[in-house]
Amino acid sequence: MIATHPLVLSVEQTYAALIDQLDTAAAMRTVPGQPRKGFENADHFLAAASRHLNTIESVLLPVAQKQLSDDQDLVHDYVRASKDLEAALVIAKGREYGSAYAVSMRWEDVWATVRKGLDDLRRRELELAAALEPRLDETALDGLVGRMHRFEPNAPSRPHPHAPHLGLLGHLSRRFLHAVDSFWDTAEGRMVPERERPPHKEPGPMGQYLLGDPRFDEDD
Repeated sequence: MIATHPLVLSVEQTYAALIDQLDTAAAMRTVPGQPRKGFENADHFLAAASRHLNTIESVLLPVAQKQLSDDQDLVHDYVRASKDLEAALVIAKGREYGSAYAVSMRWEDVWATVRKGLDDLRRRELELAAALEPRLDETALDGLVGRMHRFEPNAPSRPHPHAPHLGLLGHLSRRFLHAVDSFWDTAEGRMVPERERPPHKEPGPMGQYLLGDPRFDEDD
């Protein structure tokens, strides 16, 4: 599919990054003397996937429910696929941290289930994006993508397939789960990367004056 609008392009770029992270996590490279190091990439992928799912449900789906009122099957199909992927992510996390119900599963089978869920959700998300694009102008599409990027760092970092996904209950549960996930990520020493921030623009002459930090060009 050729991305002609920012929403489809954002979806394609996001899933390309998630697939790369999944490939790296599935490699399960170990580091001598650092038994947890091999799971760092798995932590990164699980957090990134969970944050993206919660971002779509918080930002994109409310717009889709309003704009696609004549085709709500697209929204419901996405939610079903999202829950399926979250269930697979729960198993992967349980396998990583030694959960009794997942410890006997082979990693190859765990990652294969996650990959299938990710592929299915990518297809559903592209369908949503393609259906929304004709109904929103370029400014609205740019604003939607911007809100998604701003929301993602504050989205829950763990999968919660049984939590509410839509409506006010979904919104409130994600706010609560973000705080809970942050606590447990710290308690477990889980490797959850932060989004890279763009570099700050150097202050101009007036800014340097106000900051009391003048800078002079050595060639002057």
